[in-house]
Amino acid sequence: MPTYVALLSWTDQGIRNYKDTAKRAESFASAVQKLGAKLVSIYWTVGPYDLVAIVEAPDDETGAAALLQLDGVGNVRSTTLRAFGTEEMEHIIAKAAG
Repeated sequence: MPTYVALLSWTDQGIRNYKDTAKRAESFASAVQKLGAKLVSIYWTVGPYDLVAIVEAPDDETGAAALLQLDGVGNVRSTTLRAFGTEEMEHIIAKAAG
């Protein structure tokens, strides 16, 4: 299943409600699951991003839908990266090599 790394930054609303962040993460996990995806892990971080979420989804459309739902609540803004595991990267290299 494709993997996505979401780098999340709190909005003004999100930081005002920081005490609810763990509950919001649980709500996000439930919402993602309803779409057929999975919140693999979430980390609260120090640095340019406030959280990092790892999401697996069956396809790009589902991954995008999950993150649109997350951003739409208004507590975070996301920058999402499509991540490739070792096996996927070996297939990409094989294709590139011809």
